[in-house]
Amino acid sequence: MDLADGLIDHPYDVYQRLREAAPVHRIAGPDGSPAWLVTRYDDVREALADPRLSLDKRHAAPGGYRGLVLPPALDANLLNMDPPDHTRIRRLVGRAFTARRVERLRTPVRRTADRLLDALGPHGTTDLIAAYAAPLPVTVICDLLGVPEAHRRDFREWTDALVAPDPARPRAAKEAVGAMLGFFTRLLADKRADPADDLLSDLVAVREEGDRLSEDELMSLAFLILFAGYENTVQLIGNAVLALLRHPDQLAALREDPARLPAAVAELSRYEGPALLAIRRFPTEDVTLGGVTVPAGETVLLSLAAANRDPARFPDPDRLDLARDASGHLALGHGIHHCLGAPLARAETEIALAALLERFPALALADEDVRWRRSLRARGLTALRVSYSSGAKAG
Repeated sequence: MDLADGLIDHPYDVYQRLREAAPVHRIAGPDGSPAWLVTRYDDVREALADPRLSLDKRHAAPGGYRGLVLPPALDANLLNMDPPDHTRIRRLVGRAFTARRVERLRTPVRRTADRLLDALGPHGTTDLIAAYAAPLPVTVICDLLGVPEAHRRDFREWTDALVAPDPARPRAAKEAVGAMLGFFTRLLADKRADPADDLLSDLVAVREEGDRLSEDELMSLAFLILFAGYENTVQLIGNAVLALLRHPDQLAALREDPARLPAAVAELSRYEGPALLAIRRFPTEDVTLGGVTVPAGETVLLSLAAANRDPARFPDPDRLDLARDASGHLALGHGIHHCLGAPLARAETEIALAALLERFPALALADEDVRWRRSLRARGLTALRVSYSSGAKAG
């Protein structure tokens, strides 16, 4: 089965058919290699926390993984490792994303959101991804890490090249990797020479103090935090705005009761999360998933999108319902590999929606023909054309 058939533009229809037919399917994965796709909520959730399903590519069967190969200085990151290294590195960086630190970031995040909305003016038409949903998380994560503003302009182009490669530019992904490697090499050298009050300076100091953090691990951490801190959040914000504009009754309910925002973000994440698939996994031994035995070393793909629309867990799952209890959704993972920056991503999405809806009572889609990024893993928009006005909503 070719996973790409209809999946980018109509993923939930495809996943519904797969989920109803069987819990596990043998398919051609995003890189063309054979893989096992898991689609039902209980199976996906259990597999996400199963220590026998390794993220380390060294557990892949020979020739079984043909995805993008990063240089060692970027590959030694949390998405490619298991305990005990995963546990050690996650602990080192975890303090950046504690609930207390995220709460302290809310004021500067709102300040950034307001500044971006100020730049739009009181009314007009814009691409909300380029003007708001993308620059907000880039600014926040770069401020957190201590990335100078002059070096932020190429970041979205690099991430697009990695997440949604352009078939017309077959070398773009490798070129982006090379550019990012050079960027982080220079950035970390700057932090050593002139440390500041930021996360990267803290991590450099940990490395210099003799912690078991290798040079490649340090570089890979910088890459992953910046990449994931941007990528997940821009898609959460953009997808949430689109879903609300397509469901005016839910948008009206949220405007009437902004206190619903935290629960609303959970439901919006379940309904249209930032990823179709979790990062691939490789069984360290033969495992049984959904009644199917998957041999050691073969590639396992866990569909977060299919799980979040499973009616066995979420009744009437294709309906957006901001009053729903969406706790337990898997949009940002589960288990020890649950997204490290999830608290910050949720806070940014809440603040971005609050600021946008307060500023523009009249907000509408300017183009119904939205286009999704050509990725079988990420779920995000290439653009989102909206019209907006700070005046009273018509009607």
